[in-house]
Amino acid sequence: MAGNIQIRTLHTIDERALQGLSDVLVDCVEGGASVSFMLPMTRAKADAFWRNAAASVARGERVVLAAEDATGAIIGTVTVILQQPENQPHRGDIAKMLVHRCARRQGVGAALLLAAERCALAAGKTLLVLDTASAEAERLYARQGWQRCGVIPDYALLPDGAPCATTIYYKFLHLNHSAQASM
Repeated sequence: MAGNIQIRTLHTIDERALQGLSDVLVDCVEGGASVSFMLPMTRAKADAFWRNAAASVARGERVVLAAEDATGAIIGTVTVILQQPENQPHRGDIAKMLVHRCARRQGVGAALLLAAERCALAAGKTLLVLDTASAEAERLYARQGWQRCGVIPDYALLPDGAPCATTIYYKFLHLNHSAQASM
């Protein structure tokens, strides 16, 4: 499927994009993803989150990327949080790395992560950090060259209320020779 997906930067989040992003968020939370939300995961909570994210995008604080299938449906998303404290201008955070359950294990996550890294580098970021409570995501991050820092037990709750550990990762970003040649 990776060849059939397109990664798009959402400069604005219109109603169609809002619906697709909310569908993915609801699906992931209902599937047990620890991504800041508890069950029941309502459409209203998802829409409110993405409306706030849209305002942050408009202020230049973050970038939202969407993975779309061949029909144009959003099947995944990742956010790069650009705005950091003044002593961390080189750093960005990866957040809301979400792939709809029907699109997993098809290269969508890897494509989103690579696009997020390129986006962060283009914005002048040379260090990215993220956290995850998913063993499946951990395998993806390790394959993509992210460095594991460690695990914080009982960091957050799963959507059903059970405590879960969170693993912290980082990655330094550098221009490679092919990226330099294309600039």
